[in-house]
Amino acid sequence: MAPERHCQLVVAATLLAIAVVTAGSPRAHAIDSRDKKRQDAAEQSTKAAKAFEAIMQVPDKAIPGDLVAKARAIAVFPQVIKVAFSVGGEGGRGVISKRRGNGWSSPVFFRGGGASFGAQAGASSTDYFFLLMNDESVDGLMKDRFAFGGEAGLAAGPVGRNAGAGTDALMHAAILSYSRSRGVFAGVNLKGVVLKPEDELNLAVYNKTADELLKDPPDGDSTAESELNAFPRALSRYTDKP
Repeated sequence: MAPERHCQLVVAATLLAIAVVTAGSPRAHAIDSRDKKRQDAAEQSTKAAKAFEAIMQVPDKAIPGDLVAKARAIAVFPQVIKVAFSVGGEGGRGVISKRRGNGWSSPVFFRGGGASFGAQAGASSTDYFFLLMNDESVDGLMKDRFAFGGEAGLAAGPVGRNAGAGTDALMHAAILSYSRSRGVFAGVNLKGVVLKPEDELNLAVYNKTADELLKDPPDGDSTAESELNAFPRALSRYTDKP
């Protein structure tokens, strides 16, 4: 083969290889990014599950089981850090699971914000828990921005095995709120907290927005040993059957 012809073939093959790599790389990056988001979602669910289990393991200081059983949805925002949260850091991320029959839906992902969120904890790490007790409070989550203590009544939740369904907090509040910081767990009134969907994760995991997921919750199989379902699985372990 003539040297000139050989050189032309080498150049053509090289250009073709570059074209193939260039054409394939955006899709490869997109797949890689989606996989990372799914892993991130699974980690958020696992963190929320661990936070919920940590407070429920001490019955005398836990959220009353009958309130958990009556809740229409439960939200957990683990490891909220006031300093990081004020600039949109990792601290303001959480998950919400909605009641489905006797079980719970797979987690829907949200971010939280507001001056009151984390104010009691200074720069320490705090877990926050919200029990949404009626359908109206759950419907409020379908807005672009949902403010606790606005349209929906908010109260510090009762704590311990002797507090439960007959308390004034449950009778008058649509949402019961709690916090756990430095090992201390208590009901806390968090008016002014605003929740917004984290739809980058919701779309990556379910190909649906938070609004769509709350209207038609994803199935949560409490027996499925997946990291994504860690949160609804934890809720099921501490839910009294109606």
